[in-house]
Amino acid sequence: MAIPGKSCTLNIAKILDFGVYLDGEQLGEILLPMKWVPEGCRPDDQVEVFIYFDSEDRLIATTQKPLAQVGEFALLKVKAVNEIGAFLDWGLEKDLLVPFREQKTKMIADRSYLVYIYADPKTGRLTGSAKLEQFFDRDTDELEAGHEVDLIIWAKSDLGYKAIINNRYEGLIYDGDIFTDLQRGEHMKGYLIRIREDGKIDLSLHKPGFEKVDDLSAKILAMLEQQHGYLGLSDKSPAEEIYLMLGASKKTFKKAIGGLFKQKLILLEENGIRLISKK
Repeated sequence: MAIPGKSCTLNIAKILDFGVYLDGEQLGEILLPMKWVPEGCRPDDQVEVFIYFDSEDRLIATTQKPLAQVGEFALLKVKAVNEIGAFLDWGLEKDLLVPFREQKTKMIADRSYLVYIYADPKTGRLTGSAKLEQFFDRDTDELEAGHEVDLIIWAKSDLGYKAIINNRYEGLIYDGDIFTDLQRGEHMKGYLIRIREDGKIDLSLHKPGFEKVDDLSAKILAMLEQQHGYLGLSDKSPAEEIYLMLGASKKTFKKAIGGLFKQKLILLEENGIRLISKK
């Protein structure tokens, strides 16, 4: 289905010297300029395109891939600022406008800002907004603790880092769960730890429960094999050192080596762990 601000696959209705017209269904025919037309196209062929508005507010198609679509958040760089607002580079010939009313602080050229892309309900024009809070979904009924989610790092807070969940919700990663530098706009996987009654969501960068311990146990055994049966990490090692080597918290590491010890797969030494020989 053809929707402004979204990618879709449309049929070629007719071919002209300056481009091809695509069957935009309920939107009518949409021009794909010749510079974006794939070689060898014929009528009724399908083309994957992105639909947006040109400088004269006419619907137009492109095979360029935008950095984000309607309904998504993205960290975008400001190319220019004028009396209307800021114009952000989102990977297309026409830049994305963020009007002054949608800026939390006045945007500055060459700086990057996290914005949400939406279609203006009055004009239908594709617009960006840095006032992200108004676009979050507050109905968390479909979320379930333990599930893996896609995260975009949003902002630092007193307790940790705010993150955007699946382009729909906001959540918090607590400082105690973070052992590496996080960058605004960074994409990563995370896990739902708790959905509170007030709708707030607690997040982790690590799998909850025993599942993450099992994964880490396999990783530790693999590293022991690679390092001739010895790994210089113990339950006394600094949390930062454990995270740097294994990407896990100290608590999870201690659970993992405890399990491996009970299975008689490793020995616990003062400054490290040693693989028990199978011979």
